[in-house]
Amino acid sequence: MSLTRSVTVLGSTGSIGVSTLDLLGHARDGGSEIEFVALTAGRNVALLAEQAIRWRPQMAVIEDESLLPELRERLVGSGVEASAGKTAVAEAADMSASWVMSSIVGAAGLPPTLTAARRGALVALANKESIVCAGPILLETARLAGGVVVPVDSEHSAIFQSLQENWKIAVSRLILTASGGPFRTWDRQSMSAASPEQAVAHPNWSMGAKISIDSATMMNKALEMIEAAYLFSMPPEQIDVLVHPQSIIHSMVEYADGSTLAQLGPPDMRAPIAFALAWPDRISWPAPKLDLAKIAPLTFEEPDLERFPAIALARTALRIGGGAPAAMNAANEIAVAAFLARRIGFLDIASTVERVVEQLEASGDLKAGQGDIIEAAMAIDALARRTATDMLTRARSLN
Repeated sequence: MSLTRSVTVLGSTGSIGVSTLDLLGHARDGGSEIEFVALTAGRNVALLAEQAIRWRPQMAVIEDESLLPELRERLVGSGVEASAGKTAVAEAADMSASWVMSSIVGAAGLPPTLTAARRGALVALANKESIVCAGPILLETARLAGGVVVPVDSEHSAIFQSLQENWKIAVSRLILTASGGPFRTWDRQSMSAASPEQAVAHPNWSMGAKISIDSATMMNKALEMIEAAYLFSMPPEQIDVLVHPQSIIHSMVEYADGSTLAQLGPPDMRAPIAFALAWPDRISWPAPKLDLAKIAPLTFEEPDLERFPAIALARTALRIGGGAPAAMNAANEIAVAAFLARRIGFLDIASTVERVVEQLEASGDLKAGQGDIIEAAMAIDALARRTATDMLTRARSLN
């Protein structure tokens, strides 16, 4: 089938954004009418300009304002308006696109995602931090505006596709699958000496550095547990994680009658993007097909919580509630950046996150306050970042 879509891609130069544009190209070649409204990027001005010249959106936005002159120079004669800054990114999200891909990495994706939801767009959500930091308000905002949030994370897309109509009273468990990352079989001593290059070398998926590190620590799965709790209104005790190294079964829904529905597919992010693009229908594209007869046996194992404590951290954050999920996410971003900069070891990532959440809980700073939930979430995000930064700075000065 062909589609008619006006689209904005928030984070068009990241791995999800690039895959989205590739898929949109296939859709257009297949007869779909795709109008590009806006493309945004953080700092990759060269790729953003290249994308804008090819797809001719109304506007191209670079978040780093110092790069605006270069973006304007690269777009001379293209007819594409150039803009810059966080406010401009939010303005791009507020433009008329009916379908918005939210793929900005980190908490920075929350304000523009909420902006798109507020005007009733279909939000294809690849920015899990938006749900982790302010899930209930984001989902309620979309509902009240007549829009919808369709998850793009392969795990949540799999659950979304596997849920039946009366699922709220019939589901006993949501089972998120995890590849186990590059260190699935490593012992803690080896993991403590792991380099950033080893940590970003994911065995199945091609992703950006930050997301790859999150996979290696299984922090991505921890954040996905929180995301699933909000997206599907599911208590944490009914959300489990199962390591599935082949990354063929993307997640499962276990029903009260003993049936389990699983969604299978190749490890290609274009598949859940295609589902979100065509929802509630389906679109044909040159998707790699599964040949189950040729695939190696599909295996499963319980996650090792000693080597990968992030899963337990997610349950703790959900138990604490309030701003704990936002603090966990923010502290993780700081710790991952420090690891990539070789300032801390691999195992220090999860331990830093745990200590930040513990410290902020003890001080009472994670309690849900009154007033603007987004402002409160961003305030906790900023506080957790400062706490994590100070903690790592002190630790480094002692070494």
